[in-house]
Amino acid sequence: MKKKLIILALLFCAGFIIEAKDIEIALEAELAQRIEEPMKIDDSNKGKGASNGKFIWMEGKPAVGGGGKGWAEFDIPIQKKGKYAIWGRVLAWDGNSDSFWVTWKPADPDEDAQATQNTKFRWAVQQGPEWHWDRVNAWLDGGTPEREWDIKTDGETVLRIAVREDATMLDALFITSNIKAKDPAGANVREPTKKDQEIQKKGFGGLAVDSNGKISTTWSILKNQ
Repeated sequence: MKKKLIILALLFCAGFIIEAKDIEIALEAELAQRIEEPMKIDDSNKGKGASNGKFIWMEGKPAVGGGGKGWAEFDIPIQKKGKYAIWGRVLAWDGNSDSFWVTWKPADPDEDAQATQNTKFRWAVQQGPEWHWDRVNAWLDGGTPEREWDIKTDGETVLRIAVREDATMLDALFITSNIKAKDPAGANVREPTKKDQEIQKKGFGGLAVDSNGKISTTWSILKNQ
């Protein structure tokens, strides 16, 4: 123990800074563990440029609105308790196709937001006819504060993205412990890599957590430590 303290002191004196890396998890929307119709996977040109060539949505025409049924659920193992933010790669044409309901258990209660219409779980998606990253917010009657989830214990979590308006498209998700970032670049958001896709397909049985894209480890190793 004394030897470790001496080494740390020497590193500090030499000007080295030891930083804790952010937890980052990249997910393909179409690889959700469960998808309830009318939410569906689509690979048409309507979502041209989507990561992996696919996206999810409740099919519909812009300027129509509607929706309110269907969802996608992601089973996500969180290795480290703490606060997290969620970014989505989205396409939203107009004011009638720019929102989802978002709940993440156990940080959020076991509540069906489509039924309760609780604005705390309403995500006002930034509009735009091209794919872009948008941080999940709480679309309240008085504003749209960015959401943070306080995961109090490590283990399995369930993220649900539910339809509020048809024609709102979701391509990918990026979960990060960097809650202070206000823009995609600052949050280091990225599309899922082939490795991310394989991890997700296997239910996170392999490499599951990237810390700033530099450190990867397996859940089996983490559980044994």
